[in-house]
Amino acid sequence: MERRVLVSGAGSGIGRAIAERIERDGGRVLAVDLRPDPDGPGEPFEADLATAEGNRAAVDAALERFAGLDAIVASAGFQHVAPIDDFPEERWDALLAVLLTSPFLLARYAWAALRESGDGRFLAVASVHGLVASPYKAGYVAAKHGLLGLVKVLALEGAEHGISASAICPGYVRTPIVESQIEAQSRATGVPPERVVEDVLLAPQAVKRILEPEEVAETAAFLLGPGGRAFTGAPVVMDLGWTAR
Repeated sequence: MERRVLVSGAGSGIGRAIAERIERDGGRVLAVDLRPDPDGPGEPFEADLATAEGNRAAVDAALERFAGLDAIVASAGFQHVAPIDDFPEERWDALLAVLLTSPFLLARYAWAALRESGDGRFLAVASVHGLVASPYKAGYVAAKHGLLGLVKVLALEGAEHGISASAICPGYVRTPIVESQIEAQSRATGVPPERVVEDVLLAPQAVKRILEPEEVAETAAFLLGPGGRAFTGAPVVMDLGWTAR
């Protein structure tokens, strides 16, 4: 059966890799992003997911184009690195809007369609930072912890309707978000930029490497497919040993 999926944050990074994988597996994808790539995977749709209007428009567009929805993949996000006493309030608000409120709104607006699907899936791209904390990332860590709570609620409410909800929690992935925080991490920690990846980012991991977006997309494809039916209400951790300590 052709799966109809809305992927947020599909313009780059993990979201793009997931959209590519779904399309390669024969699904239809609404590729939602603030700056969608017209040459990227799926059908591009521009939306500001920091607003209720943007989330509503994205779901409505998917329903109009696909005549239904089988899955939501909430992957949109960004990062801001700063000490708590210097953390801009507007960045806190923006992080929670995109990383936490947007997944809630996408689920809310698509819930009837996911119920009608008979095998609806809600997949959040969370982070190992939904389970542990790192300094200088107050907004991101708070939002990702909240996102795991949201997934648990969706799993409980969706169970009787055939809807499952899960979250992928990767460690650092080779994306523009990770690459863009090297300078900020250097300023916050005093570690030279050329040492940030090894001495700061990968320090908590047992395996000292950065994940590739395609590895996360592989896990997403499993969770969205037949083998993922038993996964609901829990994080799927791929953190290269970070939380084993």
